[in-house]
Order: sequence, then C-alpha cells, then structure tokens
Amino acid sequence: MKILLDFLPIVLFFVAYKMTGDMITATLVLIPATLAQVAWVWWTTRRIETMSLVTLGLVVLLGGATVIFQDGAFIQWKPTIVNWLFAAAFLISPFFGGKTLIQRMMGHAMQLPQVVWKRLNFGWILFFIFMGAANLYVFSYFSEETWVNFKLFGMLGLTLVFVIAQGVYLAKHIQPTTSDTEKTE
Repeated sequence: MKILLDFLPIVLFFVAYKMTGDMITATLVLIPATLAQVAWVWWTTRRIETMSLVTLGLVVLLGGATVIFQDGAFIQWKPTIVNWLFAAAFLISPFFGGKTLIQRMMGHAMQLPQVVWKRLNFGWILFFIFMGAANLYVFSYFSEETWVNFKLFGMLGLTLVFVIAQGVYLAKHIQPTTSDTEKTE
C-alpha cells in the first residue's frame, strides 16, 4: 500500500500530462499531489521518512522553477537528482554508526551476515546511479512524451525488477531469527 501511495503523485502527473500534453500543467498537479501525499503519511503515522522529505523539497523547488520559468527541464532533472542523492546517502551511511542504510531500514525485520548487508547496500547504490543516468539519458535524447512514459512505466518497471532480484538474493541469505527457530521446534 505504501508503494502505491508513493507512486500516486507520479500517476497523477502522468494523467495530467496525457490529458493536457502540457508539462507545466502536469507539474502544477504534481506539486500539491506530493504535498498531500506527505501530509497524509504524516497524519496517519506521525512520521515522515527523510527520503520523502527530500523528494518533496525537490518537487517543490524544481516544480516551482518549472512553473515560474515555463521550462519542463527543471522537473525532468528531479528523478536524476533524487536518485543520485539516494545513492550518496547509501554510500556514506556506513561512515555514520557503522551500519549500511539498507541494514538500518530492514535490519529489524531480518538477520543477515554483514557481508550480505554490504552487498545489498552496494546494489542499491548502483541501482540509484543507474536510474539517475537512465533518466538523464531519456530526457536528453527522447521526446518529452517519451520521458513522461518512462518516468511512470520505465522507472516503475525497473524498480520492480530490481526489488524482485533483491528478493531472490535475500532468500538465499536470510538467517532465521530466534523466534523463527522456536516456532519450528
């Protein structure tokens, strides 16, 4: 459900673009949709993840620039900047507290050897770098409409493939927790 909620502003952006063919109008839909999505998460959980705040800040900043300057390139840069910021966060996370970011996010749910946490974290770094570069490539060499389609379908599809691949990798390395071994005895 959370993933669907995270993608709702992107879907609304896509629908607005398809209905109007106008990047500015689609961006005018994206900004309040993202604000509403973050507000909803805050209202229901009383907390907001840092990644959501970074995304919101960039949507408001780059979306605002898109509207003010009537130039869609600003909002087209957002996925690249967000992905590369996430890559940087995953890269530097072990230097602050010794744990990788993926371990901090998922460590409460599963136990893995430290080398596996490092590989997972490195995988996310490479994925975010790739996604940022792919966005840059698509918006630089293809039409605006192609970029809008890629933003929704291409990025979502690539993310799902990556998450499934990580799930397959994780299945090989998950160690049973104490409560799991007690249930089987």
